Amino acid sequence: MAAHKIDPLSVDFRSLDMLARVYRLGSFTRAAEELDVTQSVVSYTIEKLRGVFGDPLFVREGRQLLPTPRCEEVVTEGGDLLARFTRLAAPQQFDPASSAETITIACNFYERALIIPRLVRRIRAAAPRIKVEIVDAGYLGHDKLLRTEADMLIGPFVQLGAAFYSRTLYEDPYVCLMDPSHPMAGKALALNDYLALEHIYITYGGRWKSRYMQYLEQRGHALSIAIKTPSPAGIHNLIAGTQLVATIPERLSQELGEGLHVTRCPVDAPVAIQMVWTARTQGSEMHKWVRGQVVQAIKG
Repeated sequence: MAAHKIDPLSVDFRSLDMLARVYRLGSFTRAAEELDVTQSVVSYTIEKLRGVFGDPLFVREGRQLLPTPRCEEVVTEGGDLLARFTRLAAPQQFDPASSAETITIACNFYERALIIPRLVRRIRAAAPRIKVEIVDAGYLGHDKLLRTEADMLIGPFVQLGAAFYSRTLYEDPYVCLMDPSHPMAGKALALNDYLALEHIYITYGGRWKSRYMQYLEQRGHALSIAIKTPSPAGIHNLIAGTQLVATIPERLSQELGEGLHVTRCPVDAPVAIQMVWTARTQGSEMHKWVRGQVVQAIKG
């Protein structure tokens, strides 16, 4: 049963922040450690919020602490309130050299291999006190933005709705990696040739499908898949000395294809790499500066 109703005006931003941390970490104890307070303080705050919102907010299933639908709603809306207040309280001027703020970027393997190293070097050179946190985007990158678990999302993510701002950074065509001894090495691949090859298919955890695969399926084509792997990491070792072929973006092949033969993929469906953010950071001078650094990192 929900706790006794409490005056909603008794809720402050610290309480909402504490709720968001319990939600993100799935633990009262870990939230207390992150905030450097006792667990009883967290328990008291969550109990007060239960009374305010007339909902248990969290329920236990075995060892898991699971949020209720009402909790999901409060965390999302509360995050917006916190963001608006933070924008109001933020200094109007931004000085990279003296700023000690934190930027959290959600992305996956591709971006961590190709974009993040260049971006971090640029940020460290101009703003050495800014802290950068990289979190895995998985297939929930947009949710991480809405829940304020990330400030920016970089990757092949389609913009979803008016809540998001986005900018296309570039398009990356697909290429095929194969061992230099492969019979098709050095030859231009026609579509029929490509379909007949033995493929390593990168599933990206089964939650996202590569553009070239979407293109093929839409036209009724199927690949002969010999191996499935969740990530491009270690792809070189799977290909070397075999007749297997992997299809990956061209820029990534420059990082992973050393010693392998690289040839153009006959499927004309490049992947578009996006930078995505929300209204929470749209007007922030610091975030505008970081977004500019992303664009410059791509160019250089």
